[in-house]
Amino acid sequence: MPDGLHVALCGTGAPLPDPGRAGACTVVIAGKHIFVVDSGEGAAKHIALMGIPNGRIEGVFLSHFHSDHIDGLGPMMLLRWTGAEATKPLPIYGGAGVERIVAGFNAAYATDDGYRTAHHGPKIAPPTGAGGVPVSFTAPPRGALGAVEVYRAGGLRVTAFSVEHGPVEPAVGYRFDYKGRSVVISGDTAASKALVANAKGVDLLVHEGLQPALVKRMTVALVARHQEGTAQITRDILTYHTSPEVAAQEAQAAGVKHLLFTHILPPVPSRLAYPAFLGRARTLYDGPITVGEDGMLFSLPANSRTIDFARLAVN
Repeated sequence: MPDGLHVALCGTGAPLPDPGRAGACTVVIAGKHIFVVDSGEGAAKHIALMGIPNGRIEGVFLSHFHSDHIDGLGPMMLLRWTGAEATKPLPIYGGAGVERIVAGFNAAYATDDGYRTAHHGPKIAPPTGAGGVPVSFTAPPRGALGAVEVYRAGGLRVTAFSVEHGPVEPAVGYRFDYKGRSVVISGDTAASKALVANAKGVDLLVHEGLQPALVKRMTVALVARHQEGTAQITRDILTYHTSPEVAAQEAQAAGVKHLLFTHILPPVPSRLAYPAFLGRARTLYDGPITVGEDGMLFSLPANSRTIDFARLAVN
């Protein structure tokens, strides 16, 4: 690939079961450096199937600690470790509390790590490279418009800003800037002034999307099947996610060049249903809109204005 920013969708799903989508995960490649935002279930396997070398992942940025954004960390750490004969743990960036998350996964996988080294030998699975190491940062206060720098090296700058996902805190989005190109990944959020402020003029906005009209129909069906607990969950999630229409309005206000949806809710069984998922979004935003699918790759060559598209196999 040419020098620049490249965004690969390794997981566009959400907590509700979706046979075609892994859990939340986005790969960001800056030049020859590979990073991951969030690590949902199945994401590490999709990265491998897409032909992206797990062993070269240099860090994982967590947007928040909901289960569907962290439940794939075990395989993510394992495949990176054994894929590169790594001698140091995988850096995992996150807001306050990331230490506890990483410590939990390290403890859960400690026995397995020992098996891997004993079976394959310390050259293939060096004991010092297993697991992850937390890299904590202090996110801006909820409601603040500013951002904090969480990474800078090799021409890449990564900043984090707080989003609206209460009662979940910290909850952040990330902006990646590299050689004149820019990408924002929203994380999970309701409408957010901070997101608009930090997405000003970006080339690509990777935004979560929940279509309330479809979720409400799902709630009716769950009630009819006497699944009251799950029905209440589908009511609750309406309050801390963003509809495609609102995301489109935010992208328009920020002057975003391309809007890409991920974390699709509810599960969309066919591309024929994408218009129902998007609702009126295309009437509220002047630029191109894409409903994300696992395996999609968007390439932003350095110091240009183009966005190239390709598909990488995930099955």
